[in-house]
Amino acid sequence: MANALKLPTIPPFTLPSLVARLGARLPQWPHSVNLALALNAARKMGVLPEDSLNELEGRCFRVTVLDTGMVADFAYRQGAFRPVFVASGNPDLHFTARLSAFLQMVSRQEDPDTLFFNRSLTIEGDTELGLRVKNMLDALEWPRLSWQGLHPTFLKS
Repeated sequence: MANALKLPTIPPFTLPSLVARLGARLPQWPHSVNLALALNAARKMGVLPEDSLNELEGRCFRVTVLDTGMVADFAYRQGAFRPVFVASGNPDLHFTARLSAFLQMVSRQEDPDTLFFNRSLTIEGDTELGLRVKNMLDALEWPRLSWQGLHPTFLKS
């Protein structure tokens, strides 16, 4: 898949197991809050199509990043992504992968199908919902960003 954002290539990697052990001991709710905020920002920017989002109404999701120990639970209710602070039962859809696989997918370096068939991404739960979300991810049109000229001020001499 073409790197649409012109970002550096992200190689497959696995963080040291110590990171996952420590991460699993930390509170998980901040991950849920931050992911819900990011998804709502993408929705407001028009990156996520409203017609597809309507099909997610009332559904619960979980994202597990294996090598960081991070678990984020969130739901789509009343037209917005909302963090789930206390998960009750299994989510409707659960994505599990290493950090590198999620970064490759978000940067459009790899598509969800390739990651799934290479066993880098597991998807559990409602099959029809999983297919809808996968198609929505495939259809994402990221806004054009220029990475040229972006230099942190602390690097300037």
